[in-house]
Amino acid sequence: MTRKQDIIRQVHGLFEHEPRINLHRHPIRIDVVEGAVVLEGEVDDIAAKKLALEHAASVPDIRGVIDRLHVAPAERRGDGAIRDTLCEALLRAPELRNCALRFRAQDRVEALRAVPDDGAGEIEVAIEDGVVTLEGTVISLSHKRVAGVLAWWTPGVRDVINSLAVAPPEQDTDDEVVDALRLVFEMDPLLRDAAILVRADNYVVTLEGRVRTEAQRRRAEFDAWALFAVDRVINRIEVGAR
Repeated sequence: MTRKQDIIRQVHGLFEHEPRINLHRHPIRIDVVEGAVVLEGEVDDIAAKKLALEHAASVPDIRGVIDRLHVAPAERRGDGAIRDTLCEALLRAPELRNCALRFRAQDRVEALRAVPDDGAGEIEVAIEDGVVTLEGTVISLSHKRVAGVLAWWTPGVRDVINSLAVAPPEQDTDDEVVDALRLVFEMDPLLRDAAILVRADNYVVTLEGRVRTEAQRRRAEFDAWALFAVDRVINRIEVGAR
């Protein structure tokens, strides 16, 4: 067995033992190029995508992981429909009201909102085949994370590439992750009245508490997975009357 075949075998084995990855419904193509693992295909959700990347990266002596995985959307939509929904959400979000907003399509850039020079930054959105790319500069990691979650909330989105820079640079911490997720829960109409305790340890988020419905429990986990830099989510939320 060659080294390439051995790496592919190890990665495939890890995927088969991960309950959140369903290779029968959504096969993942695994390759090795110049020592790096290449993953390509569609997966069920953000959790499956992030866990696939984590498992592949755990194989010893590889040079890295090239991510070409996309999430299979519950609703297939064209880029124009995705653009309209996402840009409206970004424009409405109170947390981003002082950010300039632009949309880029090929060589054309359309200004959707201009703000003063002392605003909270600028966000440029591009969409291609359901993949959202966010570029520009914002003033905090919370702004970056909120913009990314709004993109993941948009129906039809297959992936979000959050390349927003933060200026001045801000050190990322578990406390910042917790604060950002609490802010997202406040923004989420399904979770505004939910009593959820959030903890983070080395970018692994643990959710505890009680909600009224299973839909709220799933939504809270989705929001946590959608946060930039979150590697894993442990959902211990209970469902039932408080």
